[in-house]
Amino acid sequence: MNAVTPIRTAAEQALIGAYGAQPPAPAPLGALRADSFSRFEASGLPHRRVEEWKYTDLRTLMREARPLAPAPDASRILAAKIALADVPRTGGCRMVLVDGTYVPSLSDADKVPEGVTVTALAAAMAARPDLAGRLAGSEAARANTAFALNGAFLTDGLVIEIAPGAEVGHALDLVSLTSGGTAHLVTSRVLVLVGEGASAGIIETHAGPAGLDYQKNLVMQVVVGDGATLEHGRRQIEGDAALHLATLDAEIGARAHFDTLTLTTGAAVSRSQLFVRFAGEHSNVTLRGVSLLNGRQHADTTLLMDHAVPHCESRELFKHVLDGEAHGVFQGKIIVRPEAQKTDGRMMSQTVMLREGPAMDNKPELEIFADDVACAHGCTCGELDEDLMFYLKARGIPHTEAEAILVEAFAREAIEDFGEGPLGMVEELRGALLSTVTDWMRARG
Repeated sequence: MNAVTPIRTAAEQALIGAYGAQPPAPAPLGALRADSFSRFEASGLPHRRVEEWKYTDLRTLMREARPLAPAPDASRILAAKIALADVPRTGGCRMVLVDGTYVPSLSDADKVPEGVTVTALAAAMAARPDLAGRLAGSEAARANTAFALNGAFLTDGLVIEIAPGAEVGHALDLVSLTSGGTAHLVTSRVLVLVGEGASAGIIETHAGPAGLDYQKNLVMQVVVGDGATLEHGRRQIEGDAALHLATLDAEIGARAHFDTLTLTTGAAVSRSQLFVRFAGEHSNVTLRGVSLLNGRQHADTTLLMDHAVPHCESRELFKHVLDGEAHGVFQGKIIVRPEAQKTDGRMMSQTVMLREGPAMDNKPELEIFADDVACAHGCTCGELDEDLMFYLKARGIPHTEAEAILVEAFAREAIEDFGEGPLGMVEELRGALLSTVTDWMRARG
Protein backbone atom coordinates (compact mmCIF):
# COMPACT_ATOMS: atom_id res chain seq x y z
CA MET A 1 0.00 0.00 0.00
CA ASN A 2 1.30 3.45 -0.91
CA ALA A 3 1.38 6.00 1.89
CA VAL A 4 -0.51 9.22 1.20
CA THR A 5 1.42 12.38 2.07
CA PRO A 6 -0.94 15.24 2.86
CA ILE A 7 -0.37 18.53 1.06
CA ARG A 8 0.53 21.16 3.65
CA THR A 9 -0.42 24.78 3.32
CA ALA A 10 2.18 27.49 3.93
CA ALA A 11 0.66 28.14 7.37
CA GLU A 12 0.76 24.46 8.32
CA GLN A 13 4.38 24.15 7.20
CA ALA A 14 5.29 27.24 9.24
CA LEU A 15 3.55 25.85 12.33
CA ILE A 16 5.34 22.51 11.99
CA GLY A 17 8.66 24.32 11.62
CA ALA A 18 7.94 26.56 14.61
CA TYR A 19 7.20 23.55 16.80
CA GLY A 20 10.54 21.96 15.92
CA ALA A 21 12.38 25.21 16.63
CA GLN A 22 11.05 25.55 20.19
CA PRO A 23 13.59 25.08 22.98
CA PRO A 24 13.12 21.87 25.00
CA ALA A 25 10.57 22.04 27.81
CA PRO A 26 10.59 20.24 31.21
CA ALA A 27 9.08 16.76 31.20
CA PRO A 28 5.41 17.47 32.04
CA LEU A 29 5.14 20.43 29.67
CA GLY A 30 7.24 18.76 26.99
CA ALA A 31 5.02 15.66 27.00
CA LEU A 32 1.89 17.82 26.78
CA ARG A 33 3.35 19.70 23.81
CA ALA A 34 4.35 16.51 22.02
CA ASP A 35 0.93 14.89 22.43
CA SER A 36 -0.84 18.07 21.28
CA PHE A 37 1.43 18.49 18.27
CA SER A 38 0.91 14.90 17.13
CA ARG A 39 -2.84 15.51 17.06
CA PHE A 40 -2.43 18.73 15.08
CA GLU A 41 0.04 17.13 12.67
CA ALA A 42 -2.40 14.31 11.96
CA SER A 43 -5.32 16.62 11.13
CA GLY A 44 -3.78 19.91 9.93
CA LEU A 45 -5.76 23.12 9.97
CA PRO A 46 -9.54 22.50 9.78
CA HIS A 47 -11.42 23.36 6.60
CA ARG A 48 -15.02 23.51 5.41
CA ARG A 49 -15.22 19.74 4.95
CA VAL A 50 -14.76 19.33 8.71
CA GLU A 51 -18.33 19.67 9.98
CA GLU A 52 -17.49 21.61 13.16
CA TRP A 53 -15.55 24.15 11.05
CA LYS A 54 -17.90 24.26 8.09
CA TYR A 55 -18.58 27.99 8.43
CA THR A 56 -15.09 29.00 9.60
CA ASP A 57 -12.58 27.58 7.14
CA LEU A 58 -9.41 28.12 9.16
CA ARG A 59 -7.20 26.67 6.45
CA THR A 60 -8.35 29.48 4.13
CA LEU A 61 -8.62 32.23 6.75
CA MET A 62 -5.15 31.51 8.22
CA ARG A 63 -3.03 31.74 5.08
CA GLU A 64 0.11 32.54 7.06
CA ALA A 65 1.25 31.57 10.54
CA ARG A 66 2.89 34.36 12.47
CA PRO A 67 6.15 33.64 14.35
CA LEU A 68 5.76 32.61 17.97
CA ALA A 69 5.70 35.52 20.40
CA PRO A 70 8.84 35.64 22.56
CA ALA A 71 8.71 36.48 26.26
CA PRO A 72 8.05 40.24 26.54
CA ASP A 73 11.12 42.44 27.07
CA ALA A 74 11.23 45.69 29.04
CA SER A 75 10.09 47.85 26.12
CA ARG A 76 7.03 45.71 25.41
CA ILE A 77 6.14 45.59 29.09
CA LEU A 78 6.32 49.39 29.20
CA ALA A 79 4.10 49.62 26.09
CA ALA A 80 1.64 47.22 27.72
CA LYS A 81 1.58 49.34 30.86
CA ILE A 82 0.56 52.33 28.75
CA ALA A 83 -2.07 50.29 26.89
CA LEU A 84 -3.56 49.09 30.18
CA ALA A 85 -4.77 52.63 30.83
CA ASP A 86 -7.30 52.15 27.99
CA VAL A 87 -8.66 48.88 29.41
CA PRO A 88 -11.44 49.69 31.90
CA ARG A 89 -11.20 47.87 35.20
CA THR A 90 -14.13 45.71 36.19
CA GLY A 91 -13.25 45.46 39.86
CA GLY A 92 -11.32 42.61 41.38
CA CYS A 93 -7.58 41.99 41.51
CA ARG A 94 -5.95 42.59 38.10
CA MET A 95 -3.69 39.88 36.62
CA VAL A 96 -1.92 40.75 33.35
CA LEU A 97 -0.61 38.54 30.55
CA VAL A 98 1.50 40.20 27.84
CA ASP A 99 1.90 38.14 24.67
CA GLY A 100 0.76 35.10 26.64
CA THR A 101 3.28 35.52 29.48
CA TYR A 102 2.28 36.41 33.04
CA VAL A 103 3.83 39.74 34.09
CA PRO A 104 3.76 40.19 37.90
CA SER A 105 5.03 43.79 37.68
CA LEU A 106 1.82 44.83 35.88
CA SER A 107 -0.41 42.73 38.12
CA ASP A 108 -1.89 43.18 41.59
CA ALA A 109 0.10 40.18 42.76
CA ASP A 110 0.20 41.46 46.35
CA LYS A 111 -3.56 42.06 46.52
CA VAL A 112 -4.87 38.58 45.75
CA PRO A 113 -7.80 37.84 48.10
CA GLU A 114 -7.39 35.32 50.89
CA GLY A 115 -8.42 31.90 49.65
CA VAL A 116 -7.15 32.58 46.10
CA THR A 117 -3.80 31.34 44.78
CA VAL A 118 -2.43 32.58 41.46
CA THR A 119 0.68 30.91 39.99
CA ALA A 120 2.41 31.20 36.62
CA LEU A 121 1.53 28.05 34.71
CA ALA A 122 5.10 27.07 33.83
CA ALA A 123 6.15 27.31 37.49
CA ALA A 124 3.05 25.41 38.66
CA MET A 125 3.69 22.54 36.24
CA ALA A 126 7.32 22.26 37.31
CA ALA A 127 6.25 22.02 40.97
CA ARG A 128 3.16 19.86 40.41
CA PRO A 129 3.46 17.38 37.52
CA ASP A 130 -0.04 16.08 38.38
CA LEU A 131 -1.50 19.20 36.71
CA ALA A 132 -0.61 17.70 33.33
CA GLY A 133 -3.63 15.41 33.62
CA ARG A 134 -5.95 18.39 34.01
CA LEU A 135 -4.28 20.30 31.19
CA ALA A 136 -4.75 17.35 28.81
CA GLY A 137 -8.39 18.46 28.48
CA SER A 138 -11.73 16.77 28.01
CA GLU A 139 -12.48 14.32 25.23
CA ALA A 140 -14.30 17.01 23.24
CA ALA A 141 -11.45 19.50 23.60
CA ARG A 142 -8.80 16.94 22.68
CA ALA A 143 -10.56 16.33 19.38
CA ASN A 144 -10.36 20.04 18.55
CA THR A 145 -7.57 21.46 16.38
CA ALA A 146 -7.41 24.89 18.04
CA PHE A 147 -7.01 23.22 21.44
CA ALA A 148 -4.25 20.97 20.06
CA LEU A 149 -2.40 23.95 18.57
CA ASN A 150 -2.59 25.76 21.89
CA GLY A 151 -1.00 22.79 23.64
CA ALA A 152 1.71 22.37 21.01
CA PHE A 153 3.01 25.90 21.59
CA LEU A 154 2.17 26.29 25.27
CA THR A 155 4.77 28.16 27.31
CA ASP A 156 2.95 30.05 30.04
CA GLY A 157 -0.34 31.20 31.50
CA LEU A 158 -1.92 31.01 34.94
CA VAL A 159 -3.13 28.46 37.46
CA ILE A 160 -5.88 29.94 39.64
CA GLU A 161 -7.05 28.00 42.67
CA ILE A 162 -10.02 28.92 44.88
CA ALA A 163 -9.73 27.19 48.25
CA PRO A 164 -12.61 24.94 49.35
CA GLY A 165 -15.29 26.95 51.12
CA ALA A 166 -13.77 30.33 50.19
CA GLU A 167 -16.24 33.09 49.25
CA VAL A 168 -14.15 35.67 47.42
CA GLY A 169 -16.73 37.52 45.30
CA HIS A 170 -15.45 39.08 42.10
CA ALA A 171 -11.89 38.02 42.78
CA LEU A 172 -9.91 38.48 39.56
CA ASP A 173 -9.76 40.75 36.54
CA LEU A 174 -7.59 38.96 33.94
CA VAL A 175 -6.22 41.08 31.10
CA SER A 176 -4.50 39.49 28.09
CA LEU A 177 -2.69 42.10 26.00
CA THR A 178 -0.91 41.70 22.68
CA SER A 179 1.98 44.09 22.15
CA GLY A 180 2.47 46.18 19.03
CA GLY A 181 5.29 46.17 16.48
CA THR A 182 5.68 42.76 14.87
CA ALA A 183 2.68 40.48 14.39
CA HIS A 184 3.12 37.30 16.41
CA LEU A 185 1.26 34.10 17.28
CA VAL A 186 0.31 34.28 20.97
CA THR A 187 -0.71 31.23 23.01
CA SER A 188 -1.59 31.00 26.69
CA ARG A 189 -3.67 28.87 29.00
CA VAL A 190 -5.50 29.55 32.25
CA LEU A 191 -6.49 26.69 34.55
CA VAL A 192 -9.15 27.55 37.15
CA LEU A 193 -9.77 25.11 40.00
CA VAL A 194 -12.74 26.04 42.22
CA GLY A 195 -12.73 24.04 45.42
CA GLU A 196 -15.73 22.34 46.99
CA GLY A 197 -18.29 24.84 48.32
CA ALA A 198 -16.30 27.87 47.12
CA SER A 199 -17.63 30.83 45.14
CA ALA A 200 -15.78 33.29 42.91
CA GLY A 201 -16.12 35.60 39.92
CA ILE A 202 -13.52 36.06 37.16
CA ILE A 203 -13.50 38.44 34.20
CA GLU A 204 -11.21 38.13 31.17
CA THR A 205 -10.43 40.99 28.78
CA HIS A 206 -8.55 40.36 25.53
CA ALA A 207 -7.16 43.38 23.69
CA GLY A 208 -4.46 44.34 21.21
CA PRO A 209 -3.37 47.06 18.78
CA ALA A 210 -5.42 48.05 15.75
CA GLY A 211 -4.07 47.49 12.25
CA LEU A 212 -1.79 44.57 13.24
CA ASP A 213 -2.68 41.10 11.98
CA TYR A 214 -1.50 39.18 15.04
CA GLN A 215 -2.90 35.73 15.89
CA LYS A 216 -4.08 34.59 19.30
CA ASN A 217 -4.96 31.10 20.55
CA LEU A 218 -6.19 31.03 24.15
CA VAL A 219 -7.59 28.29 26.37
CA MET A 220 -9.33 28.50 29.74
CA GLN A 221 -9.92 25.22 31.55
CA VAL A 222 -12.35 25.27 34.46
CA VAL A 223 -13.12 22.70 37.14
CA VAL A 224 -16.03 23.70 39.40
CA GLY A 225 -16.09 21.50 42.50
CA ASP A 226 -19.14 20.08 44.26
CA GLY A 227 -21.38 22.78 45.71
CA ALA A 228 -19.22 25.54 44.18
CA THR A 229 -20.11 28.63 42.13
CA LEU A 230 -18.13 30.33 39.36
CA GLU A 231 -19.33 33.34 37.39
CA HIS A 232 -17.10 34.04 34.42
CA GLY A 233 -17.23 36.98 32.01
CA ARG A 234 -15.17 37.49 28.89
CA ARG A 235 -14.67 40.64 26.77
CA GLN A 236 -13.08 40.14 23.36
CA ILE A 237 -12.06 43.61 22.14
CA GLU A 238 -9.05 42.64 20.02
CA GLY A 239 -7.54 44.82 17.28
CA ASP A 240 -9.45 45.05 14.03
CA ALA A 241 -7.00 42.90 12.01
CA ALA A 242 -6.47 40.10 14.54
CA LEU A 243 -7.27 36.39 14.35
CA HIS A 244 -8.64 35.24 17.72
CA LEU A 245 -9.29 31.63 18.75
CA ALA A 246 -10.61 31.01 22.27
CA THR A 247 -11.58 27.73 23.94
CA LEU A 248 -13.40 27.21 27.24
CA ASP A 249 -13.25 23.64 28.56
CA ALA A 250 -15.32 23.22 31.74
CA GLU A 251 -16.23 20.36 34.07
CA ILE A 252 -19.05 20.97 36.55
CA GLY A 253 -19.39 19.02 39.80
CA ALA A 254 -22.53 18.16 41.78
CA ARG A 255 -24.86 20.87 43.12
CA ALA A 256 -22.68 23.47 41.37
CA HIS A 257 -23.43 26.69 39.51
CA PHE A 258 -21.53 27.99 36.47
CA ASP A 259 -22.48 31.14 34.55
CA THR A 260 -20.38 32.44 31.64
CA LEU A 261 -20.88 35.40 29.31
CA THR A 262 -18.78 36.21 26.22
CA LEU A 263 -18.98 39.70 24.70
CA THR A 264 -17.41 39.97 21.23
CA THR A 265 -16.72 43.22 19.39
CA GLY A 266 -13.12 42.84 18.17
CA ALA A 267 -10.88 40.90 15.73
CA ALA A 268 -11.26 40.43 12.00
CA VAL A 269 -11.81 36.70 12.50
CA SER A 270 -12.76 35.13 15.82
CA ARG A 271 -14.04 31.81 17.08
CA SER A 272 -15.25 31.17 20.62
CA GLN A 273 -15.57 27.49 21.56
CA LEU A 274 -17.27 26.21 24.70
CA PHE A 275 -17.08 22.59 25.82
CA VAL A 276 -19.02 22.10 29.06
CA ARG A 277 -19.70 18.78 30.78
CA PHE A 278 -21.82 17.97 33.82
CA ALA A 279 -19.89 15.58 36.09
CA GLY A 280 -22.26 15.74 39.08
CA GLU A 281 -26.03 15.83 39.62
CA HIS A 282 -28.32 18.73 40.54
CA SER A 283 -26.16 21.42 38.92
CA ASN A 284 -27.03 24.29 36.61
CA VAL A 285 -25.10 26.07 33.87
CA THR A 286 -25.85 29.23 31.90
CA LEU A 287 -23.91 29.94 28.71
CA ARG A 288 -24.55 33.29 27.08
CA GLY A 289 -22.97 35.64 24.59
CA VAL A 290 -23.35 38.90 22.70
CA SER A 291 -21.57 39.48 19.37
CA LEU A 292 -21.52 42.96 17.81
CA LEU A 293 -20.03 42.83 14.31
CA ASN A 294 -19.40 45.44 11.64
CA GLY A 295 -17.46 45.81 8.40
CA ARG A 296 -16.23 42.42 7.18
CA GLN A 297 -15.81 40.85 10.62
CA HIS A 298 -16.35 37.11 11.03
CA ALA A 299 -17.28 35.71 14.46
CA ASP A 300 -18.10 32.07 15.21
CA THR A 301 -19.57 30.73 18.46
CA THR A 302 -19.49 26.95 18.73
CA LEU A 303 -20.59 25.12 21.88
CA LEU A 304 -21.13 21.59 23.16
CA MET A 305 -23.24 21.17 26.30
CA ASP A 306 -22.81 17.61 27.55
CA HIS A 307 -25.48 16.36 29.99
CA ALA A 308 -23.66 13.26 31.20
CA VAL A 309 -25.55 12.85 34.51
CA PRO A 310 -29.19 13.21 35.63
CA HIS A 311 -31.02 16.15 37.24
CA CYS A 312 -29.09 19.02 35.64
CA GLU A 313 -30.24 22.24 33.98
CA SER A 314 -28.60 24.25 31.21
CA ARG A 315 -29.53 27.49 29.48
CA GLU A 316 -27.85 28.91 26.38
CA LEU A 317 -28.72 32.37 25.04
CA PHE A 318 -26.66 34.07 22.33
CA LYS A 319 -27.37 37.44 20.73
CA HIS A 320 -25.86 38.74 17.50
CA VAL A 321 -26.02 42.25 16.03
CA LEU A 322 -24.67 42.46 12.48
CA ASP A 323 -23.86 45.47 10.33
CA GLY A 324 -21.88 46.14 7.14
CA GLU A 325 -20.89 42.84 5.51
CA ALA A 326 -20.24 40.98 8.75
CA HIS A 327 -20.66 37.21 9.06
CA GLY A 328 -21.91 35.61 12.25
CA VAL A 329 -21.95 31.89 13.06
CA PHE A 330 -23.67 30.00 15.86
CA GLN A 331 -23.28 26.24 16.22
CA GLY A 332 -24.75 24.84 19.41
CA LYS A 333 -25.25 21.24 20.44
CA ILE A 334 -26.86 19.80 23.55
CA ILE A 335 -26.12 16.12 24.18
CA VAL A 336 -28.25 14.19 26.68
CA ARG A 337 -26.63 10.87 27.56
CA PRO A 338 -28.79 7.74 28.19
CA GLU A 339 -28.26 7.99 31.97
CA ALA A 340 -29.05 11.74 32.10
CA GLN A 341 -32.76 11.50 33.00
CA LYS A 342 -34.58 14.60 34.31
CA THR A 343 -32.41 16.87 32.13
CA ASP A 344 -33.67 20.39 31.41
CA GLY A 345 -31.79 22.04 28.53
CA ARG A 346 -32.81 25.03 26.41
CA MET A 347 -30.83 26.87 23.74
CA MET A 348 -31.60 30.01 21.71
CA SER A 349 -29.72 32.09 19.14
CA GLN A 350 -31.16 35.48 18.15
CA THR A 351 -29.84 37.85 15.46
CA VAL A 352 -30.61 41.42 14.45
CA MET A 353 -29.49 42.62 11.01
CA LEU A 354 -29.00 46.39 10.82
CA ARG A 355 -28.92 46.32 7.01
CA GLU A 356 -29.06 43.87 4.09
CA GLY A 357 -25.32 43.18 3.76
CA PRO A 358 -24.52 40.80 6.70
CA ALA A 359 -24.94 37.02 6.82
CA MET A 360 -25.75 34.69 9.70
CA ASP A 361 -25.41 30.90 9.88
CA ASN A 362 -27.25 29.10 12.69
CA LYS A 363 -27.01 25.39 13.45
CA PRO A 364 -28.65 24.47 16.79
CA GLU A 365 -28.76 20.74 17.54
CA LEU A 366 -30.13 18.32 20.11
CA GLU A 367 -28.89 14.75 20.57
CA ILE A 368 -31.15 13.09 23.13
CA PHE A 369 -30.64 9.50 24.28
CA ALA A 370 -32.85 9.69 27.39
CA ASP A 371 -36.66 9.72 27.52
CA ASP A 372 -37.51 11.78 30.62
CA VAL A 373 -36.18 15.20 29.59
CA ALA A 374 -37.33 18.73 28.75
CA CYS A 375 -35.18 20.14 25.95
CA ALA A 376 -35.68 22.78 23.26
CA HIS A 377 -33.68 24.85 20.82
CA GLY A 378 -34.39 27.62 18.35
CA CYS A 379 -33.03 30.56 16.41
CA THR A 380 -34.40 33.83 15.02
CA CYS A 381 -33.03 36.33 12.55
CA GLY A 382 -34.56 39.67 11.54
CA GLU A 383 -34.45 43.45 11.52
CA LEU A 384 -35.20 45.94 14.27
CA ASP A 385 -38.91 46.25 14.93
CA GLU A 386 -40.30 48.94 12.59
CA ASP A 387 -43.13 49.83 14.96
CA LEU A 388 -40.71 50.44 17.82
CA MET A 389 -38.48 52.53 15.56
CA PHE A 390 -41.48 54.59 14.50
CA TYR A 391 -42.58 55.02 18.13
CA LEU A 392 -39.17 56.36 19.17
CA LYS A 393 -38.73 58.63 16.13
CA ALA A 394 -42.25 60.01 16.55
CA ARG A 395 -41.12 61.31 19.93
CA GLY A 396 -38.26 63.27 18.41
CA ILE A 397 -35.47 60.73 18.85
CA PRO A 398 -33.09 60.73 15.84
CA HIS A 399 -32.85 57.57 13.77
CA THR A 400 -29.33 56.57 14.89
CA GLU A 401 -30.15 57.14 18.54
CA ALA A 402 -33.38 55.18 18.27
CA GLU A 403 -31.44 52.35 16.64
CA ALA A 404 -28.89 52.43 19.48
CA ILE A 405 -31.64 52.25 22.12
CA LEU A 406 -33.17 49.15 20.53
CA VAL A 407 -29.81 47.42 19.99
CA GLU A 408 -28.80 48.02 23.60
CA ALA A 409 -32.16 46.69 24.80
CA PHE A 410 -31.70 43.59 22.61
CA ALA A 411 -28.21 42.91 23.98
CA ARG A 412 -29.19 43.76 27.55
CA GLU A 413 -31.39 40.66 27.83
CA ALA A 414 -28.28 38.45 27.77
CA ILE A 415 -26.21 40.73 30.02
CA GLU A 416 -28.59 42.21 32.56
CA ASP A 417 -29.11 39.17 34.81
CA PHE A 418 -25.47 38.04 34.54
CA GLY A 419 -24.19 37.74 38.09
CA GLU A 420 -27.62 37.48 39.68
CA GLY A 421 -26.97 33.89 40.71
CA PRO A 422 -25.78 32.71 44.13
CA LEU A 423 -22.64 34.86 44.02
CA GLY A 424 -24.20 38.21 43.18
CA MET A 425 -21.68 39.76 40.77
CA VAL A 426 -20.96 43.44 41.38
CA GLU A 427 -23.00 46.04 39.53
CA GLU A 428 -19.92 47.77 38.09
CA LEU A 429 -19.18 44.60 36.14
CA ARG A 430 -22.52 44.59 34.37
CA GLY A 431 -22.03 48.31 33.79
CA ALA A 432 -18.66 47.67 32.12
CA LEU A 433 -20.17 45.04 29.84
CA LEU A 434 -23.10 47.26 28.88
CA SER A 435 -20.76 50.20 28.26
CA THR A 436 -18.90 48.05 25.73
CA VAL A 437 -22.17 47.75 23.80
CA THR A 438 -22.68 51.52 24.02
CA ASP A 439 -19.12 52.17 22.80
CA TRP A 440 -19.68 49.87 19.82
CA MET A 441 -22.83 51.72 18.81
CA ARG A 442 -21.07 55.06 19.21
CA ALA A 443 -18.11 53.92 17.07
CA ARG A 444 -20.55 52.70 14.44
CA GLY A 445 -21.85 56.26 14.27
